[in-house]
Amino acid sequence: MNCSVVIPVYKGQDNLPALVARLEKVCSGLGGDYEIILVNDGSPDQSWEVILSLAGKNPCVRGINLMRNYGQHNATLCGIRFARYDVVITMDDDLQHPPEEMHLLLEKLEEGYDVAYGVPKKLPHSWWRNLGSVLTKLMVASAIGMKTVREVSAFRAFRTDLRHAFDGYDNPDVMIDVLLSWGTTRFAVVPVDEQPRRVGKSNYTIGQLLRMSLLYLTNFSTKPLRFSNIVGFTFTLIGLIGFIYVIIIYLIAGSVPGFPFLASAIMIFSGVQLFALGIIGEYLARVFERTAGRRPYTIARTTSEMPPKQP
Repeated sequence: MNCSVVIPVYKGQDNLPALVARLEKVCSGLGGDYEIILVNDGSPDQSWEVILSLAGKNPCVRGINLMRNYGQHNATLCGIRFARYDVVITMDDDLQHPPEEMHLLLEKLEEGYDVAYGVPKKLPHSWWRNLGSVLTKLMVASAIGMKTVREVSAFRAFRTDLRHAFDGYDNPDVMIDVLLSWGTTRFAVVPVDEQPRRVGKSNYTIGQLLRMSLLYLTNFSTKPLRFSNIVGFTFTLIGLIGFIYVIIIYLIAGSVPGFPFLASAIMIFSGVQLFALGIIGEYLARVFERTAGRRPYTIARTTSEMPPKQP
């Protein structure tokens, strides 16, 4: 099977030589043509120089240098659009995703699936990092609208033709897993032995994971808006019931407790209004980003002779 391996690179100078060496060994044993696309996502270290060196030694290695740091999903999207072969495999540059288990993903595609995820048998990070990952995956499932896709991973294989479903996507907020769901519903999950990170540390913080979860919901789903409508209707109903209760108490007792009742009512309904306005504000922010003309990435240079390809 002919494969394009896409790897977003950020602070990966120490990992790339070993990763490419393992990929060359594995890909050459798959029996088809392959390419390794390394997308330098504005790394502050010498990652681009290492990519140039690796590309000079192996014609199967192709490098793309972005003008600045755009994010993992944006860099992955860039590599996907450059892929030349029938199947795209994506993975991280930190050696946690084992190239030796790529064949498990490809076997799932041969069974008729369009997307196969390699998910770790045991979560390798700290409890708070794992909690953030679980939350993000739940947001993915909600945005995609498929309960079967609760386990997603950057270690994935899919048919390259799926990118036609998001050819026209030109938004700076990119979520690869949601974009793939625009072209198929045939997803599969494969347990893999994810390795501990050998060099450096994860570039994701709990705040970034929470931000990604919010992006999944507000950029690719209308469920938060519908939820705010339900919350608003519910508290309006509660307010109406409370109003009827006040009238009944007044008719029976001749008076009602004033300030405590009024203060609690104001706090409840003010909170609901601010909550709904916050959700609307998030959607307005997404509209602003789309109309501002920002691209998901901009290419500064490639290792091949082809002209830089823009989204």
